[in-house]
Amino acid sequence: MNRGLAPHPAVRWVIGIVVVGLFAIPIVSMAEYTLRDVDGYSLAHWASLFDPANAAKYRPIWIGLGNSVVLAIVTVAIVLFLLAPTMVLVTLRFPALQRPFEFLVLLPITIPAIVLVVGLAPIYLVIGRTFGTGIWTLAFAYGITVLPFAYRSIQASMEATDVRTLAEAARSLGAGWPTVLLRVLAPNLRPGLIAASLISLAVVLGEYTIASLLNRQNLQTALVVVGKQDPYASVILSLLALVFAFVLLLVIGRAARRPMKKVRP
Repeated sequence: MNRGLAPHPAVRWVIGIVVVGLFAIPIVSMAEYTLRDVDGYSLAHWASLFDPANAAKYRPIWIGLGNSVVLAIVTVAIVLFLLAPTMVLVTLRFPALQRPFEFLVLLPITIPAIVLVVGLAPIYLVIGRTFGTGIWTLAFAYGITVLPFAYRSIQASMEATDVRTLAEAARSLGAGWPTVLLRVLAPNLRPGLIAASLISLAVVLGEYTIASLLNRQNLQTALVVVGKQDPYASVILSLLALVFAFVLLLVIGRAARRPMKKVRP
């Protein structure tokens, strides 16, 4: 069999072991650190995190975690209900604007977070007077931050799907635009939409700079605050966040591979 440019199976195994080792070494080191005790190793630091007597000490973490979940939900909603329909609209109705739209969407990836915050600070003064200073308003900044990553994920699915033909066929059968978007295009773009949502979740849960400079509390800023008093707690919560991300990746990956249900004629 002609292998072409494919690497030898032994080379693939070596590359796989190296990659797994690069990820596993820091994670195992973090787990070993959280088990250290004056007498050796124990689960004392893990148990103290969930001890009701330490509830006040670790309260910023739970508040930050709740705020990050709210921000993740709002950011994903921005991606699914604002970015994705806009991409479909530009593709179907304004194809001449695709290049300028792509440049505009990918622009945030070239701007450092500190510069982005300096530009957003005056805008957030207006947002604070208009919508209040609730934590959810930070999702506007996060929506800008995740634009390049979410765009690339959705665009890959759109390039693999004949969006124009599907939309025109549905419209010729009398379907309205909401039906075209929700029942025709969304199922075909499901892998890209799921990937964009997952990337948005990962960016929001790991973001620190924007929240810190705008004086908002999320999971990462809370970990820094609590970590100054108890470094074990911040490492344990970071490990749990990694486990959550891995589980979420597996669940969403299985959902993306699930075959679509057949639509009755």
